[in-house]
Amino acid sequence: MANKTSIHFGTDGWRAIIADDFTYANLRLVAAAIASYVHGKEDPKKGFAVGYDTRFCSKQFALALAEVLAESGIPVVMADRFTPTPALSFAVRARGCAGGVMITSSHNPFQWNGVKYKAWYGGSGKPSIIAEIESCLGQPVANAKESAAIVEVDMQTPYVAAIREFADLDCIAKSGLKFGIDCMYGTGRGVLADIFRSIGVDCVEIRAEVNPLFPGINPEPIEPHIRAMQDVVVEQKCQAGLVTDGDADRIGAVDEYGNFVDPHKIFCVLLRWMIERRKWPGDVTRAFNTTSMIDRICRKYGRTLHEHGIGFKYVCELMLEKEILIGGEESGGIGIQRHLPERDGLLNALLIANVMAEEGQTLGDLVASLQEEYGEHQYGRVDLHIPDEQKNAAVARAHSGIKEIAGMAILRVETLDGIKFFLDNPEARTKKNAAETWLLLRASGTEPLLRIYTESCSKESVKRLLQAASEFALTSDKAVAGAGR
Repeated sequence: MANKTSIHFGTDGWRAIIADDFTYANLRLVAAAIASYVHGKEDPKKGFAVGYDTRFCSKQFALALAEVLAESGIPVVMADRFTPTPALSFAVRARGCAGGVMITSSHNPFQWNGVKYKAWYGGSGKPSIIAEIESCLGQPVANAKESAAIVEVDMQTPYVAAIREFADLDCIAKSGLKFGIDCMYGTGRGVLADIFRSIGVDCVEIRAEVNPLFPGINPEPIEPHIRAMQDVVVEQKCQAGLVTDGDADRIGAVDEYGNFVDPHKIFCVLLRWMIERRKWPGDVTRAFNTTSMIDRICRKYGRTLHEHGIGFKYVCELMLEKEILIGGEESGGIGIQRHLPERDGLLNALLIANVMAEEGQTLGDLVASLQEEYGEHQYGRVDLHIPDEQKNAAVARAHSGIKEIAGMAILRVETLDGIKFFLDNPEARTKKNAAETWLLLRASGTEPLLRIYTESCSKESVKRLLQAASEFALTSDKAVAGAGR
C-alpha cells in the first residue's frame, strides 16, 4: 500500500530502500505530487525529462513515473539509455522543459534508489520547490482526456558535446598525460574514456560494466571505495585517477602515488585555476562542512564567499540569484555556473586533466602547492549508522554545552546546519599557517545516520577527533568527549 508518511525529501530529493519504502506505489505517489506541482506552478506543455541510472530496476521505475506524468497530460522525454545526472539536467535546460527527474540514489549502497528533482533551469530544485512538491503528496492528480506522449531521446550526446567544448581538449591532447578512470559501475561509463581516446590521450578505465550490486563498494568516490583506482594508478603509471559516483555528478581523484585527493582539494585546485588562469568573474559558495582553505583562497583574490547549508540545492539557489564562479559541497558535488547550476563529476574530471596539462604539473604537485601556500589542511569524515533515537540523543548532548573534545577546548560553536565546534588545537601553534581545527556533527533528516566531519592541520589530529566524536556519539556519557587525547 502506498504510504505518503514514509516519503521524506532530503537535501537532494527522496531516497529509500528498494522494496521497503522505495516501491512502485510510493514512486507513483511522488510522481503524482510532481505532476500536481508542474500543473500548478509550471507550464506542463513544455514537457518533462526523465533519466535513470544503473541501479536495480531504475529504468522500470523511470517508466512508471513517466506514465503518471503522461497520464496527467504532461509530455515526457525519457532517456534512451543509462544517463549521467548532469546530462539529464543539461537536457532539461537545453530542451526548455518544465523540469526533470533522475531515478538514482547517487552514491548510496545498492539497496537504495531515489528521485532527484531538477527544475527548469537545469539544476537541483530550490528548497521552496521541493517544499511545494512535498505539500502535494497524497493529493489526487486528474488524468487528461488523452495521455501525452512518452518519447525516448538521446540525452547523452548533446551533453558530451557541451563538456568537450567547455574544456581545452587540445591542451590535454598535447600533454602526454595518462589517466585512470573509475566509473564505479555507474552512469559515467565510457564518457571520459571515449573523450580521452578520441584525442589520443592514454587512459585505463575500470568498473565500467553495469552491475547494480556495486560489488564490494558503495559507488561513492571516497576511501575505501576507490581502492581499486589507487592500485591501478600506481600499477599502470598514470599521472592521476579520476573517479565519478553512481550517477556521475560527484568527483573524487587519486594522485600519481595512489593517494586519495579529497573533493575539498579538487575544489581548491579548480578554484585557483579559474581565478589565476581563466580570470573568470564571480563569487564562490561552499557548504557548511567544506574546507576553510576555500576561505583563504577567496581572501587572497578578493572574491566574495557565501557559506550555506549542506546540499547542492543551496548552491543552485545562489547561482540563480548572483554571478557565481564555482560552488560546491563536501561530497564531491562541484558546480560551475557558466556550464550549469548543477554538480558535474564528468566535467570536473575533464577540468582536472585540463589544469594538469596547462600547469604542467601532476595532481600530487598541484595539491602540494596548495598546502604550501595556504597551510596544511587535512579532512576526515565518519558515517555512523545508528538508530534515530541514539543519533538524536548524541546531537542533543552536543548542544548541551560540552567544553572540550579530544582534549581540545571549544572556542566557539556554529549551528548553520548541524553543530560545528571550533577547537583550540595545540598542534596548530607549531605549524606555519595551520588550518583552523573544527568538528561538525550532523544528523541525517532521512536516514538513521549521524555524520561526523572534521578538518585540522594534520592527519593525526583528524584521526583523534573522529575517534573521540564517534565515542561521544555511541555512548550516553558525554565525558567521553575528552577521549582520544
